[in-house]
Order: sequence, then C-alpha cells, then structure tokens
Amino acid sequence: MSPENLDPGILDKEYVWHPFTPMRLWMEDDAPVIERGEGSYLIDTRGCRYLDGVSSLWCTIHGHNHPQITAAIKAQADRIAHSTTLGLANVPSAMLARRLVELAPRGLTKVFYSDNGSTAVEVALKIAYQYRRLAPEAAERKKTGFISFRNAYHGDTLGSVSVGGIELFHGAFRDLLFPVEFAEYPYYYRLGCSRSRQAYLEDCLDSLERLMQRVAERTGALIIEPLVQGAGGMIIAEPGFLSGVRALCERFDILLIADEVATGFGRTGKMFAVEHENVTPDFLCLAKGLTAGYLPLAATLVTRKIFDRFLGSGESPLTFYHGHSFTGNPLAAAAAQASLEVFEKEHVLEQMQPKIEFLHELLESKIAPLAIVGEVRQCGFMTGIELVADLKQREPFPPSLRVGAKVTREARKGGVIIRPLGDVLVLMPHLSFSKDELKQLVLVTARSIEAVQAGL
Repeated sequence: MSPENLDPGILDKEYVWHPFTPMRLWMEDDAPVIERGEGSYLIDTRGCRYLDGVSSLWCTIHGHNHPQITAAIKAQADRIAHSTTLGLANVPSAMLARRLVELAPRGLTKVFYSDNGSTAVEVALKIAYQYRRLAPEAAERKKTGFISFRNAYHGDTLGSVSVGGIELFHGAFRDLLFPVEFAEYPYYYRLGCSRSRQAYLEDCLDSLERLMQRVAERTGALIIEPLVQGAGGMIIAEPGFLSGVRALCERFDILLIADEVATGFGRTGKMFAVEHENVTPDFLCLAKGLTAGYLPLAATLVTRKIFDRFLGSGESPLTFYHGHSFTGNPLAAAAAQASLEVFEKEHVLEQMQPKIEFLHELLESKIAPLAIVGEVRQCGFMTGIELVADLKQREPFPPSLRVGAKVTREARKGGVIIRPLGDVLVLMPHLSFSKDELKQLVLVTARSIEAVQAGL
C-alpha cells in the first residue's frame, strides 16, 4: 500500500461505515480525523484544535485525558484487563457496584453490568418481562407489556428499538419489534403552545392516565427519559411530569424504568435527573458518562424486590439468562470508580451551578434572539436549539435544506464541534468547561447560525 493510502482520513473513507451517517455525503466531507484530546479540546491529525461541544456524543464528563482517570486505568491494566463475571467476581466491579448503590436513589440495591446504553435498557426490559412471568398470581403474569413515549430514543438493539418512538430511526425495523403502547411526552413548543404550560402538563398526565386505565392489566413497565428526551431533540418535560408519571405507575402497578443513559452523571445539574423530582424508579439505566467517556460500560440498577423474585428456592434456583462477554470489565469499572472520585474531589456538581446560570444567560442573550431560532431548551448542561423557517408559525425547514448540518459544518470552521438532531442543534459541554469555554461555544454557535441564515 502506498504511503498516501496510509493516511487515516483516506483509510476511514475506504473502510469505515459510520453510525447515523448518510455515507454518500460523508464521502464528500472533509471531516477532522481526531488524534488526541486535551481538556475540553479535540486535536486532529493536522494539529487543529476543536472545542468538544458535544462531549464526544455526551460521554466525556471531566474533559479529555484527565490524569486521575488515566492513572487508574493504567494501574488496573498492570493488574488485569479483563476477567469474566460469569462464575467469578472481580475487585473493581464489586467496588463500583457498592458506590453506585450509595449514589443512586434509595431503594436501588442491585447492579447488573453491560456495555452501552442500549444494552442497559435491554437488560431492564428483559428483567421487567421475566419478573412478571415469575409472579405467583396468574393476573400478574399477564402484565408483560410496555408503555413508552412518542419521540423517545432508548438505543439500537431490537428491544430498545421496540420502545423507541422516533420514526426516522426506528421505522425501517418495525416488523422486527414487539408491540408497545406510546404516550405523549411533553413538547410544549410543538404540541402545547395553545395552552398554558400547567394546562398542557395536566393534559399529558390525563392522557397517560387514560392509557393506563385501558392497558394496565397487560402492562408491566413504563420506560422514560427523565426530564429530557435527548436524541428526540433535547425535549424538556414540564416540571412535575416525571413525579406525575411515577404516581400513576404506582397506582396501576406498573414498574418505572428510568433511562438515564444521557441524563445521568451531572448532565442536568444533579447526579441523576430523577433527583430533581425526588423520584425513585424501579430500574435505573446508566452508561455514557459512567466511565467519563473512557471505556464502554453500562449498569442497570434494580430494587431488592425485583432481584428477590429471581432467587427462587434452594431446590429450584432461578436464573436471568442474559450477559455479555465484557460484563463488569475491570478496566472500565476502574475508570468509572476514578470518575466518581473526581466528582467528589473536585466538587464537580457544586462547581457546575454558577456555570449553568452563566450558560443560560449566554443562550438567552446570544442565541435566542436570532431570526431562525424558534426555541432554546436548557436543562443543566443539556441544550437544544430548534431552528425554524417561520418563527410565528413555528414552521420547520424542509429536511432537504439540512440547515442543522450546515450550521455544524460552519461551527467546525470556527474551531467548535457541535452536532445536529435534524434542525435542533445540540450543545453538551463537559462538566469541566470553564466560563470562557462556554462563552466560546455559544458565540461560535451564534455566528454559525447567522452565517447559514444569511445564505438561505
């Protein structure tokens, strides 16, 4: 192979199939090839530096190449890189499980490991299903169905796709999926604008209550992205919706699965989003920020009540038949432990609070007034900027214009990496961003929106 063909950019175009990417367009794009990371920045093979405005797909928490996490991985690698948890235990996964239970809402006491957000959800769905099938009463054994929400995203394995509600992502696979009941997740800008926010919240909960009344006898669990629907467009639920959902689940004996793959580990300003409304779910699904973006690891936390049903008796012990080759991987667990130590040592959540307000002020002054910005949505460090063709009518741009994609390419010219969800721009800074870096992120985004707007 000639030397020019060893260029990683050429190799990528020749051999790599990228996720969620129109590959014909990718082949024409001169996207950076990332080689290194330092703090809040990504550095490509040309030496260009880019502010990582999406936390490397919402995973990085404390910045790139944090010395304490890197050291923990190196130290663990000197001991052992991997040992199965099928028939064996290992030190890092046991220590991490204890720490997760300490941090999680009270009542979540058991940890089942997997390797990414989709599998964390898949585990919860399968446990919830089998939990009902193991019930002593015939009526409960019928409660094996699921409720999810329109516009939801829970991953890309078939179970998690079944409870997904985004037609663009999931429509092609509908014939492979099990049936699910879908309820309305609050999306005030699009669906509730003719009513007050309080009236809209009540309408959404009333609608969910009617659905539950109709299907409760055959429904065992409900899955929700607490506070924020991430991939659906950074849709932020009205305050009180999550606690209202929890109350309805209790009333109709429906297990609550909280998918905090995106919202967990400080993204909303608290360690877990459910804390904002003092909700304890029956399942808590974690991934992405669990290892601060260093290694693949996921965890599904469950209550003791759920776990105990899988014990069986001494004569007839039961088994949950699910697992992964790298379940409880020691390297990943060591990274996660180190990340949680950084949270405590550097007072990360406390340090975030003034920066959350600073980000809000920047968004309101620099982004919200722009002519094609319909709404700016923010929850902690999770931000969605919805671009529209007509502010008064809230009319979206034709998808063929790819306005969001054009803005992200423009931002890249300004040294900032952001990513669109259609025409919703996502800003998701590391929790370690300084105020100056937050300002750079917002100002470059604003200039990029204005540049694309001028060319429409």
